Amino acid sequence: MTLAENRSFSELRKVLEDMNPADIAEEFSEIEDDKTLVIVFRLLPKEQAAEVFSYLEPEEQRRIVDGITDRELASIVNEMFVDDAVDFTEEMPASVVKRVLQSADPETRKAINQLLKYPDNSAGSLMTTELLRLKSEWSVAASINYVRRSCSELASITYAFVTDDQRHLNGVVSMKEVLAAPDEALISEIMDTEVIFANTLDDQADVAERFKKYDVVSMPVVDGEQRLVGLITIDDVVDVMEEETTEDIYKMAAMAPIEESYMSTSVFSLAKKRVVWLLVLMISATFTGLIITKFENMLTAVAILTSFIPMLMDTSGNAGAQASVSVIRSLVLGEVHFSNIFKVIWKEFRVSIIVGICVAIVNFVRIVVCYYIGMYSLDPGQNIYVIAGVVSMTLVLAVICAKFVGCTLPLLADKAKLDPALMASPMITTIVDAVSLLVYFGIASLILIK
Repeated sequence: MTLAENRSFSELRKVLEDMNPADIAEEFSEIEDDKTLVIVFRLLPKEQAAEVFSYLEPEEQRRIVDGITDRELASIVNEMFVDDAVDFTEEMPASVVKRVLQSADPETRKAINQLLKYPDNSAGSLMTTELLRLKSEWSVAASINYVRRSCSELASITYAFVTDDQRHLNGVVSMKEVLAAPDEALISEIMDTEVIFANTLDDQADVAERFKKYDVVSMPVVDGEQRLVGLITIDDVVDVMEEETTEDIYKMAAMAPIEESYMSTSVFSLAKKRVVWLLVLMISATFTGLIITKFENMLTAVAILTSFIPMLMDTSGNAGAQASVSVIRSLVLGEVHFSNIFKVIWKEFRVSIIVGICVAIVNFVRIVVCYYIGMYSLDPGQNIYVIAGVVSMTLVLAVICAKFVGCTLPLLADKAKLDPALMASPMITTIVDAVSLLVYFGIASLILIK
C-alpha cells in the first residue's frame, strides 16, 4: 500500500477497482495506521466495500467499524450476504453488535437475528437466506425473467429450489436445465424431486462430509417441518473444512484450538490454550518415572541399559503416533468405523511385525558397531550381543504394543462420542512410553539378571 502512504488516493482508487476483493483484504491487513485504513476503505465503491469487508480478519473489521459512521456501517451490512454478516457479528464485541443491528435495515436485522439463534457449528448458523426459489407451476420463461430481476441479491444461482406455497422443499433444478428447456415448459416437468439437503440443526462437519460425498456446490437447508429456510454454498464449506482440520491439528498437538489468527492471539491466550494439556501430560508421565524407579537396581547392575531408554521410548511413541494418525484420518473420511476394530488391529499387527523386525535388525547392528568403535562400555561379564539382543527384542514387542494402542484408542474414542484427535500423538506417546519401559525391563530381568 505504497500509494496510501504517499497519499495518492485518486490513483489508488483506480488500482483498487481492478483488484480482486480477497487481494484487497490481504493488502488491508498490512496497513497498521487505523486512520489510513479507514480512508483507503472509503475509496471503495459500496458493493466492493461490502465484499472486501467480508474477507477481512475480525481485527481489521473492528478497526474499520470503529472509524466509520453508522450510516456507512449500515451500507456495508445491508450489502453483505446474510451469512457473512452473521459471521462478522459473531466475532465482534457486544457494543459493535448493537451498532450493527441498529444500523441494518429491518429485513437484514431480522435475518441476522434469525441465524444467530441457531447453535454454533450447525447448518443453520452456516447458511444464508438469499437463495433462488421457484414455484413448480411457473413456466421456464417466467422463471428466467424472475432470475434476471433478483439474481443480484442472491448468493448463488447455480441451482434453483422448488417449493410450494408453504415453502416446503419439493425439488431442485439447475439453471443449465432451465436455460436449455423450452419457454413453455413448466418447472415441475424438469425439476429433480430427489434433493440432497441439510437440516438446520445438523453439525457443520456432517454437512461438509455430505458436500464431499455428493459432490455438490450448494445445499438447501430445511427446518423441522421440511420448509426451505436457507442455502449453504461451497465457499462456506471450504471454511468449515479448514476450521475442522485446524481444530484437529491443535488437538493432535495437545493444544486447545484458538479461534483467532496466530498473530492476533495474545501471548496469555496462547499460553492458556497450551498449559492445561502440558500439565496433564506431565502428571501422566509420573508413571514413567515410577517404572524407572522400580527397576533402579537393574539399571545400576547393567548401567548400559539406561542409554537405550530414550531411543526405545521415541521409537515406540512414533510407531503409536503413525498408527493413530492413520486411523484418525480414516475415521474422519468415513473409511473405517468402530465395527472394523478387529480388522484394523489385524492390519496394524502385521504392519508392526514388519516394521518392528526392520528397526530391530538395524538397531542390533548399530549397537554392536557403536560398541566396537568405543561408544559403549560394558562391565565385566556382560556381552554386547546379548545386550543388543535384549534391546532389539524389546523394540519388536514395543512397536507391536504401540501400534495396538495407537489404532484402538481413536476407535474407542469415536465409539464413546469423543473426538478421535484427542487420542493423537501426545496421549498415545505417554501411554506407549510406560508400556515400552515395562516390556524393556521385563525382558532384561529374564535374560540379564540372574
